[in-house]
Amino acid sequence: MGYANGITLIKNGFTLIEVMVVVVILSIIAAIALPSYSAYTRKAVASQAEQEIQKIAEQLERHKSRNFSYKGFDPGYIYGQASPMTSVSVKDYTLTIRDLDSQKLLTSTDQDMRGRGWAIKAETTDNQNYNFLMTSTGIRCKSKASISSYQACSGNETW
Repeated sequence: MGYANGITLIKNGFTLIEVMVVVVILSIIAAIALPSYSAYTRKAVASQAEQEIQKIAEQLERHKSRNFSYKGFDPGYIYGQASPMTSVSVKDYTLTIRDLDSQKLLTSTDQDMRGRGWAIKAETTDNQNYNFLMTSTGIRCKSKASISSYQACSGNETW
């Protein structure tokens, strides 16, 4: 350290300009990284919902092979629930399972429901993510708009 007019001079350290440059660079990196991270987590949640739909579809087919109908299927036994489940929650998604023709729950005791087909609709609370529809007739679509029907998507993409 040197002395000039009785003031101690410090030769080591950063100037205010150097610190500000580093802060600006870190801010730019954060501005780029945060949207990418948000998109990544959104995609991961949607992928988890797709997997859950496929798991339920597999269980529906097993139920039909034992009972010759989809009627009476309750997803509660998959998730260890004793009471009947009307929907399944997966992160931001709510999955509903209905009879394809009557749009009623497969556990419904309505005699008009035949249980020959099923539809699974997954709707999200995140308006930037996809809503999904899968049916026993082979429809597999996703849409960022709300899916109003259990039989078709408008403006859809397949998955």
